[in-house]
This record gives sequence, C-alpha cells and structure tokens, in this order.
Amino acid sequence: MSTSRYRNVHVVVNPAAGQPEPILNVLNDVFNRHGVKWDVSLSHKFGDATRLAQEAVTAGYDLVAGYGGDGTQMEIANGVKGSRIPMAILPGGTGNAMAFDLKVPRDLRQAVELICTSQKSRQVDLGQIGDRFFMLRTYTGVDAEKAASREEKDKYGNLAYVTASIRVAHSMQDVPFVLTVDGERVEASAFVCMIFNAGSWGGIDIPDLPNVDSSDGFLDVVMISKSVRSLLSFASYQLDLGFGKTNALFLRGKEIQVESATPQSVWIDGEAYGETPFTAVVIPEALQIVVPE
Repeated sequence: MSTSRYRNVHVVVNPAAGQPEPILNVLNDVFNRHGVKWDVSLSHKFGDATRLAQEAVTAGYDLVAGYGGDGTQMEIANGVKGSRIPMAILPGGTGNAMAFDLKVPRDLRQAVELICTSQKSRQVDLGQIGDRFFMLRTYTGVDAEKAASREEKDKYGNLAYVTASIRVAHSMQDVPFVLTVDGERVEASAFVCMIFNAGSWGGIDIPDLPNVDSSDGFLDVVMISKSVRSLLSFASYQLDLGFGKTNALFLRGKEIQVESATPQSVWIDGEAYGETPFTAVVIPEALQIVVPE
C-alpha cells in the first residue's frame, strides 16, 4: 500500500541532462518501495517536456516530475501551470538553481524520496513576457553561458560562467534605460538590467540574492552600471551587508516595462528571447512544487 501523498507519478526525463547516473534504477527502487505507480517519458528537443507534462496532466496523474536542469523544469512548469497538479524537481543539470531556491536535494535518490515522503508543496510565482514564462530571471545583455567556451566549462565548471560574466561586462557599455514599474517611471543608465523571480544562482558559488522570494507576488529589478561604486553596491547587496545600496538601482513591482535607448538582447532563464522593449509581469502562485517539510 502506498505511503506517499502522490500515488500516480509521471516523470519527464531529459536524457541530455548533465549528470551521468542510473536514473531509471533509482526511480524504480524508490517508487516501488513506497508503493507509487510511475511512468516515464523522454524529451528530445525544446518544447517536448512542456507537451509531455500537459499530456500527463490531461491523463490524470497526481504529480508531474522533471529530471533535468532549469530549462527542463521551466518546460514542466509551462505544462502544469494553471492546473491543480503539482510538479516536483529532480535535479539533473549543472546549475539547478530552482532546486537550490526551494531547498530540494540535489541528489537524485533523495529528491525521489522527497516526492514519496513530503506532505508539503509551495505555491511559486512565475514571470511572464509575452507568451513566455520564467522561473528564475530575465536580463538584458550577452548570455554568460553562451560566452563561456566548452573548454572553460570542462576545466572550471560553474566558475566558467562567473569569469565569462566578468569578461562580458568589461566589454559592454552603459546605455540609458527607461523603466516603468507599476506605473512609476524611472530613468537610469546601466550595462545590464536583471529582473528576478527567484534569487538563487544554483551551483555557481555566489550567494543567493537576499530578499528575493519566488512566492512573494513580486518581481525584483537590479540595474548595474560600470562604475566601481555600482558594482561594489551590488556586491554588498548580494552579500547582504546592508550598505552601499544607493549606487545600484533596486526596484520591486508586479509589472515592469523596460525600454532602452538602443535595442538590447533579452534572455529568459538563459534562452534568447529577442530585444528590448519588453514588459514583464508576475503571475502569483502559478504552480505548486513539492518541497521539504
């Protein structure tokens, strides 16, 4: 007899995810031990995981889980949002930022055990730009992951993204932005505009952004210029030191319109979206995610 809150689980597996581990053996062992019926499907290209999650919701599963990185989790979220069916995160990527944000174990066996034993789920917001949704963040500028070479990633791991960010920032110039946050107009010059739904950077060895909560019904805006004082201000904020916050711009709202003097590239959770201008809105309590008790 099942001891789990979820008796019928569908798992969408991204076979290209970065962790070499015996996925099916672990799923079979843990789910069977807890009397959970389960099924699995594989994603092969962008959009598959969303479609498979939607099909699982329609088929009446109690829970849809995604094995993969943050891109896979975002696709699962797109498939279950608006339904009463919760999702679970089985971290299989490099960064796994949403797992870090929600304190979900990064070990696969422990994450599957969480599905079988936790009675708790958390209502999580999503951000939306046009017809695209994001769990983590959207930002303008060059994507650090694209800027980091394969050789750097193999040699330095997640640190490659940090060094790439520094290199990219050095080559960029401040541009004038106009933001409209819940109807209030703000003008500022910056080389990057970041809008956060969740404050975790995942496996990258950088502290999470304080006061950024993926369940508070708001989006948080950070704009950083190339001035040393602005960069130090952001560092002090990120380290939660409580000073220097006047030199980087921090805003919070439910609807953020972003315009720039010249078109800037826009990225949504690491995927290219287009260029400015754009409008980001928060979708409060868009989905339920299984979390530790």
